[in-house]
Formats: sequence, C-alpha cells, structure tokens
Amino acid sequence: IILLAFWIVLAIEMYQDNGKTPSYMKELKNNIPFDRVNQYAVIKSSICTGEKVAGFKNIDDGHFTEVMVIRTVKDEEMFKQVYGISEIKKEY
Repeated sequence: IILLAFWIVLAIEMYQDNGKTPSYMKELKNNIPFDRVNQYAVIKSSICTGEKVAGFKNIDDGHFTEVMVIRTVKDEEMFKQVYGISEIKKEY
C-alpha cells in the first residue's frame, strides 16, 4: 500500500500541467521574482571550473541573485522559458 501511494504521489508531481512544466519550476518563478526594470538576466561562468549559474544582476548596485545551476543547454532553455527571457548575458 505504501509503495502504491508513493507511485501515485510521484505521478501527480511529475505530470502536473500535462508534463509541460514540472512543479518545481513553477515554484522557482514564485520564490525568485524577476524585476525587468531593475535587473537583467545573466549567466556567471567560472573560468577555473566552468561551472555556470543563471540569475539576475541588479543594474544599480551589481548585486547578483543566483537562481539555478546550468549544467546543460536544456537547463538554460528552461531558465529562459520560466522567466520569459530571450537573451542572457554571460559573465566570467
């Protein structure tokens, strides 16, 4: 019974919105808002390790807010889709 309940909960979580957008991506947009007037989207890439982090940089004071780690091109496309962004600046 416990195993069946686990599978039901897993199916509901994975296939919300008909599988178009996972539930954690919907929460991402609600938890970390994007202010298009005062911020711009940027991907910070480490010169040493190559690690990439997508987030928003404040135009006034340069404060960077990390949103998610970018491991693949699909991650970058998902970031763009969630926040409705067409172009992202890259910084090293």
